[in-house]
Amino acid sequence: MSAQPGGPGQRRAEPPGVRFVLGLDVGSTVIRCHVYDRTARVRGSSARKVDTLYPQPGWVEIDPHALWSQFVAVIKDSVKAAGAQMSEIAGLGISTQRATFLTWDKKTGAPFHNFISWQDTRASELVRSLNNSLLMKILQNSCRLAHFFSRSQRMLTVSRFVFTTQQAAPRLAWVLQNMPEVQKAVEEDNCCFGTMDTWLLHKLTKGSIYATDVSSASTTGCFDPFKMCWSGLITFMTSLPLSILPPVKDTSYRFGCVDEEILGVPVPIAALVGDQQAAMFGECCFHRGDVKLTMGTGTFLDINTGNCPQHTMGGFYPLVGWKIGQEVVCLAEGNAGDTGTAIQWAQRLDLFTDAAETEKMAKSLEDSEGVYFVPSFSGLQAPLNDPCACAAFMGLKPSTSKYHLVRAILESIAYRNKQLYELMRKEVGIPVTTVRADGGVCKNGFVMQMTSDLINENIDRPKDFDMSCLGAASLAGLAVGFWNDKEELQKLRQSETVFKPQKKCQEYEPYMENWVKAVKRSMHWYSST
Repeated sequence: MSAQPGGPGQRRAEPPGVRFVLGLDVGSTVIRCHVYDRTARVRGSSARKVDTLYPQPGWVEIDPHALWSQFVAVIKDSVKAAGAQMSEIAGLGISTQRATFLTWDKKTGAPFHNFISWQDTRASELVRSLNNSLLMKILQNSCRLAHFFSRSQRMLTVSRFVFTTQQAAPRLAWVLQNMPEVQKAVEEDNCCFGTMDTWLLHKLTKGSIYATDVSSASTTGCFDPFKMCWSGLITFMTSLPLSILPPVKDTSYRFGCVDEEILGVPVPIAALVGDQQAAMFGECCFHRGDVKLTMGTGTFLDINTGNCPQHTMGGFYPLVGWKIGQEVVCLAEGNAGDTGTAIQWAQRLDLFTDAAETEKMAKSLEDSEGVYFVPSFSGLQAPLNDPCACAAFMGLKPSTSKYHLVRAILESIAYRNKQLYELMRKEVGIPVTTVRADGGVCKNGFVMQMTSDLINENIDRPKDFDMSCLGAASLAGLAVGFWNDKEELQKLRQSETVFKPQKKCQEYEPYMENWVKAVKRSMHWYSST
């Protein structure tokens, strides 16, 4: 199983008659496909809801068979909606939720279990054990010493490395420890591991191609962004066999073609990319210091760090943004796990009918009347890093209405944005050049304005919120020659609104202090087992 060449030096002229590229995004809640023309306008779209399974507390899974059916359906439906033919598609790019993975039988292609989501916390005890192990302490201290003498950025990064439940590596280690069928397949050299992109590529090519790209690999927790390969050291620490990990390719790359039986024609698969890196590319955050704030299921704050991976003590993680030929762009990323999740939860409780109502509800009040919400259904990420924190409302009174609850939820999203932004400024240390937002929650003007006030920065909201789709399509378009270069893509980007600070951030200080107090009281709520 191999991938076909197709870096920038090997791009082929596109066939005559092609008019569109496809951008797909397999998110945590929705699968979307957009058909883009040469002006990067959406000509047809389709979306299907991702059904998430919760078989046990802390376990988050997705049925791979259902996902595959939905994935193929959105491709066909979007092309039909565009009034196009499959033969007019120059190529497709796939953006996926990262670190959600599957293992499957190498011979039959049958999955051994459901997809285990990036939100899944079943490996929290294993993460704690790994981080507290003697081996980890020896590794960190020896690399700290090596950095002292060599000033090597790689040694500094390793000295600060810790495992988290959001990385695939500890959850894969959990699978090998707890699923005998998978362990047996590994011993018999009959096991494939793949994040969602790898499995979809494998399915689209009917098993002929097995690969991932650097952006998705860098989120697994077992990839070395300095050497651009799987880390033998991390796989040794987690007892993961290197033999089950896929080959790592460029992001904008001709991986192969979709099997004709699936779409009727062999559409080129020309980009695989992690969803946040795709959004970064779609936002045209091409320069060092460019910042992207994605508010979807979770919040992801990314800053372009140039060609150098950067790690911080507080939880900004070094990632590879994309690799196009010889060009490698790195990011530092921090995230909060529950953003859109909190809004959807409130909707299920009938606090409102449509998420679009929440902005008006929040603005109808002067404040939340001392009510604070902690958005922690999947624990707290940077800078607190507590997988055992609980979600909570605090400060409830007899006079509290659903309007206060909704405002408190929206305020909590802005407060988390402020936490992440301040951590980034403090620890990454790269001057911010621009801030651009995307994701479904960025439609909410209340959250956007409050975030702009809190971080005291202009925030550019684009006309198209589905930046992961656009980023995947852009990367694919470059690989097949549909677009010439990033400068052409930059000229096509359209801004809808720029939110400018209207209040001084100091006005929020007493409210944020109370919110931080509520957050601290929600920490260490659940037992670690």
